[in-house]
Amino acid sequence: MLISEIISVLFFAAVFAAVYAAEGHLIIGAVRDKQKGRSPKRYWSKGAIVIHLLAAVGIICLVWGFFIEPYWIEVKTVQIPTSKLKHAVVRVVQISDLHCDGKAGNEEKVVRLVNAMKPDVIVFTGDTANNQQGLKQFKNTMGRLEAGLAKVAIRGNYDIGEFGKADLFGGTGFLELDNNSIEVEKDGEKFWITGITYERRKELGNVLKKVPKDCFSIFLYHYPDLVEDLAGQNVDLYLAGHTHGGQIALPFYGAVITLAKFGKKYESGMYKVANIILYVNRGIGMDGGPSPRARFLARPEITIFEIHPLQGIKPR
Repeated sequence: MLISEIISVLFFAAVFAAVYAAEGHLIIGAVRDKQKGRSPKRYWSKGAIVIHLLAAVGIICLVWGFFIEPYWIEVKTVQIPTSKLKHAVVRVVQISDLHCDGKAGNEEKVVRLVNAMKPDVIVFTGDTANNQQGLKQFKNTMGRLEAGLAKVAIRGNYDIGEFGKADLFGGTGFLELDNNSIEVEKDGEKFWITGITYERRKELGNVLKKVPKDCFSIFLYHYPDLVEDLAGQNVDLYLAGHTHGGQIALPFYGAVITLAKFGKKYESGMYKVANIILYVNRGIGMDGGPSPRARFLARPEITIFEIHPLQGIKPR
């Protein structure tokens, strides 16, 4: 965690605590005034009303963040024109950070939404489940996803820390990319997908050498952290997750915390870094650690990438 992120968390936590401490003080004072037969005028002063409003807004935000937004999936479509395709149009759907925990969450919605998209390729960019019970739920969900050409996945930091070398994708139809690449073909045109595992990231140069320079190249890594290390490599589209868009974000500020190398620099969405398009997906589930099981201004996300020729062919 960056120092700036620690400061941000402490600052916003202090503001939150101060508002409710002030509200509590006002309520206790009003009760005491009433018991002593005094008029609780100070409870309705201008300053007190501001505190009441802030406390009420905070409660509304808590209800929204814990019970509504975590289950409101956003589907985003991104157009990727390329000179490396002449007539094929490839639809890639990215899902990330399911963090299944055995309880009913967004899993059924994910299956319904993704299958309705009729993807050519589905990519999963890491963090499967928060526990063993969730792993069964994860496999059940992934096994029901349908793609025309390929289903590929990589591991995230949670997968390595929680499950080690356990088989996470067996029976799901997903091919795990563990520092290797695959060639995929549509309408006679080839493109490549490379997956790098978190703990073996130093090997990425050797892995990418195998990808032909004239083929469109999709790069999968759980974190956005490698995007500035890929100069000279054949990577056109870099797909990552991990940050959850902060999971808790604030108006005009964005993600409070990302737990990524560059902090807020690549917190969520699309970025152009040299010749590479980086996309950081906000994920589906919520962190299983000590962080709040809530989302605020960081909706769960499924992303569709329409990769198509520069001109002449329209995406479906």
